[in-house]
Amino acid sequence: MTELKIPEMALVVLVGVSGSGKSYFARRHFAPTQVVSSDYCRAVVSDDENDQSATADAFDLLHHIVRTRLRRGLLTVVDATNVQPRSREQLVRIAKEHDVLAVAIVLDVPEPVAIERNAARADRDLPDHVVPRQRRELRRGMRSLDREFKRAYVLSGEEIDQAVVTHEKPWSDRRHLTGPFDLIGDVHGCRAELEDLLTALGYAVERDPLGRPVGAAHPEGRTAVFLGDLVDRGPDTPGVLRLAMGMVAAGTALCVPGNHENKLVRALKGRRVTVGHGLAESLDQLANEPEEFRAEALAFMDGLVSHLVLDGGRLVVAHAGLKEAYHGRASGRVRSFALYGETTGETDEYGLPVRYPWANDYRGAAMVVYGHTPVPEPEWINNTLCVDTGCVFGGRLTALRYPAKELVAVPARQVWYEPVRPLVDEATPPGAHRESGVLRVTDVQEAVETRLMGRVNVRDDNVWPALEVMSRFGVDPRWLVYLPPTMAPTPTSALDGFLEHPAEAFEAYRRQGVARVVCEEKHMGSRAVVVVARDAATAAGRFGVDDGTTGAVYTRTGRPFFPDPATTEEFLERVRTAAGGLFEELETGWLVLDCELMPWSAKAVELLRTQYAATGAAARAALPMAADVLDRAVARGLDVGALRDRVARRSVNAELFRDAYARYCWPTEGLKGLRLAPFQVLAAEGRSHAERDHLWHLTIADRLAAADGELFAATRSYVLDLSGDESAAIAWWTELTAAGGEGMVVKPLSPDGDGEPGPTSRGVGSGSAPTGSAPAVPDGQRRLVQPGLKCRGPEYLRIIYGPDYTEPEHLDRLRQRSLGRKRSLAMREYALGLEALDRLAAGEPLWRVHQAVFGVLALESEPVDPRL
Repeated sequence: MTELKIPEMALVVLVGVSGSGKSYFARRHFAPTQVVSSDYCRAVVSDDENDQSATADAFDLLHHIVRTRLRRGLLTVVDATNVQPRSREQLVRIAKEHDVLAVAIVLDVPEPVAIERNAARADRDLPDHVVPRQRRELRRGMRSLDREFKRAYVLSGEEIDQAVVTHEKPWSDRRHLTGPFDLIGDVHGCRAELEDLLTALGYAVERDPLGRPVGAAHPEGRTAVFLGDLVDRGPDTPGVLRLAMGMVAAGTALCVPGNHENKLVRALKGRRVTVGHGLAESLDQLANEPEEFRAEALAFMDGLVSHLVLDGGRLVVAHAGLKEAYHGRASGRVRSFALYGETTGETDEYGLPVRYPWANDYRGAAMVVYGHTPVPEPEWINNTLCVDTGCVFGGRLTALRYPAKELVAVPARQVWYEPVRPLVDEATPPGAHRESGVLRVTDVQEAVETRLMGRVNVRDDNVWPALEVMSRFGVDPRWLVYLPPTMAPTPTSALDGFLEHPAEAFEAYRRQGVARVVCEEKHMGSRAVVVVARDAATAAGRFGVDDGTTGAVYTRTGRPFFPDPATTEEFLERVRTAAGGLFEELETGWLVLDCELMPWSAKAVELLRTQYAATGAAARAALPMAADVLDRAVARGLDVGALRDRVARRSVNAELFRDAYARYCWPTEGLKGLRLAPFQVLAAEGRSHAERDHLWHLTIADRLAAADGELFAATRSYVLDLSGDESAAIAWWTELTAAGGEGMVVKPLSPDGDGEPGPTSRGVGSGSAPTGSAPAVPDGQRRLVQPGLKCRGPEYLRIIYGPDYTEPEHLDRLRQRSLGRKRSLAMREYALGLEALDRLAAGEPLWRVHQAVFGVLALESEPVDPRL
């Protein structure tokens, strides 16, 4: 007897020549509804299962059925020849897409037997060459079988008839365990606190002759569930492991792995890992244990399943949580999610993937309980709960009693490990550690005082989303010293064919008394803030970052730009080298630069693929067909000429739309292909430079571009005296946008700025007055003006407003757009940004800098049309 072990949720691919008995085998071992046959699908799409011309459509249908069944978690068996690797490739890919195991069952029958069986079938008339050809392809294809499938069975002769199929439950399927459970958050080596919590929960702790805890049992038969991260950072990792292992072995506890167990396992196996974030402490502590214990601990941690489905599917536990589509499934992607959360491709200051707030979108019926990210207080979000309350950081060790949903917590006995990102909330319990530089939510719940605009109010319902972003997704907060403001567009143009035009920007500043403006080329990429220290010693001394990093490159919402610290450091080294003597010139050990990082596709590839490219492809595919139909209708004398002309215009617009976004996309690899366009030196030691003459900033940018022309891109500009003729400046903008540029930003030029009207050669003014590029206060007036107005080209706006926005009826509607809220938002965020830079340059505590930075992030939650 040959036992075929098939997971209950899997894709089974039958492989064999025509006449090998696949359909009979499928009927004997699987339910009819579980089998998807290529012959059946061919009959569905053509009414003839032998119609080979329908094969492509038949397999499209087969793949659709397979996808649907696997999405619903159903065992699916594909009955087709599948003798060629390329015919199996798509099926294996579909299984991976749905995080299920693909299993191959090969029926290897002799060629004469297959030919004889086919001859006996009245409904099958195969040419003589088919079976021999399939047999040759089968033999060749079997060479790659082990690479294609993690589990493959090859049956021949009597093995086919004697085979027995048994179904395996997924390792994560513990639905038969109904509890009650006590779900315990991240312990991190805090053995004493774990004993305290188990005692508070009613467990009796068992000890060995040396007095060490080796197990615990509850008199009412409750089961503890450890949510991972038992190890690292705390004082007694071996003690925690000994207790947890004893409980699991006795059946009084369950356990899932955390990312720290995952890393510790690799370290114990001799793999190369970065020894940080508490791993060194675990290795030192385990080194003092007997080899037998270390081997048992390694086997225990290495054998943990990524997540567990409990109580009939009503409860799911995983270290970092798990979205509904992954419940009960097994793949590298599922395990990664369970250990780290949903990732963006970026990494945070811990070197771990940045996580999306998956719980905000969770709609599953199962309760999901997890840890991983310390929270001040457990909070229910869409039937999910995080119970990691930062015990090792001086918080509490928390458990959830299930199904009662009662929380039990014990305080940390002390701060065992200084956190990089401590808990920030007034609800932090007494005795918990809080660094003096940490921002409190109450610091920004009402208003932030600024030099430029006085009190800037922040709505309370915008504070919490900003806290989520800042605390979970941001770079190391010690580098998060500034966030760039949004920018208001130029007033709407009434000129034919234009929504935005430089004339309106010039007139807006002229009405407000601004004498000179500088027009700066607007690069189409992603806004990037670069914080760079001269060396690691400066980073540690000035910013308190002692992990060897020398800065950060992050987006306008504070997320790391590059997926790994090594790339960031390589990038920063290029910036440092290009800056040359700028550190000495400005008498500083660090710089903050405001930049645009290109290409746009480097950070927006998913947006391009799903929104812009999809729209362009659909239009370019559909509109020519519609035009062809209308042409034929006109030829027949139907009165559809106007509609045909409209479709023709839309076809042209679709091509222009595609060309517009394609200009800003090109391939990159590492730093190769990236272009950085700095346009402001925001701050350095002792001074904020954000309000200096813009020509000073652009001259610095030119110096960087000259030093490293491969990475840095210069920014072209034009200085205009608003009392003179503006036609040359408009022509410059027209030429810029016609060549594929996004447009320009018009800014007030500093009163002491040097530079004659016209394209600038970067004449540099003294820059001594700090009022240059601030929202100017002309002629002593108290009214502020916009720090900059963006004026985007007609073709770039096609990306923003759609392919057909230039049609008169659309332009007329778009000209009614309201800019007031956007202008107000731009001013308030600019004031907060300057305030953050002033406080940073003055050496104020980090929480004071973050107060203004956090305000910018909170204001981004205000409802403003994102197209403006």
